[in-house]
Amino acid sequence: MATKKPVKKVVKKAVKKVVKTVKKAAPKKVVKLVKKVAKTAKKIAAPKAKPAKAKVKRTPNAAFMKALTPSDILANIIGSAAVARTEAVKRIWTYIKKHNLQDQVNKRCINADEKLKALFGGKAQITMFELAKYLSKHLS
Repeated sequence: MATKKPVKKVVKKAVKKVVKTVKKAAPKKVVKLVKKVAKTAKKIAAPKAKPAKAKVKRTPNAAFMKALTPSDILANIIGSAAVARTEAVKRIWTYIKKHNLQDQVNKRCINADEKLKALFGGKAQITMFELAKYLSKHLS
C-alpha cells in the first residue's frame, strides 16, 4: 500500500496539469471549478493523520482469579475445591465435551443432562452465552 506522501505528490502533479490545460482553453469559471475539485482531491488523498495512541499493557482483573467455592450442585460437576471463575468455566466445558452435550445442529446450545439441568435451574437447553449467568449463581 502506498504511503500518503507519494499519493499527495501524484495528485498535485495531476491537478497542476489539469489547471494549466484548462487555463489555456477555458473561461475563468471552469478554472475555479477545477481548483475546487483539486482541493477536494487533496483532502481525499491526504487526510489528517491522527496521533497514535500509546499502548497500555492490560493487567488481569483480580476478580477473575479469585478462588471461589462451588455450590453442592456445581461441585458434582467440577469438584469441591475452590477454583477461579475462569477455571470453573473450563471445567464445565470439559464436562460438556466429554459427555457430548453440545447441540449438533446449533453448536451455541448446550443440552443438559441431569447434573447440568440442576445447574441450569431445570432448563433442558441453554446457550453458551447464558452459561456464565447460571454459573455465577453457584460460585461464592
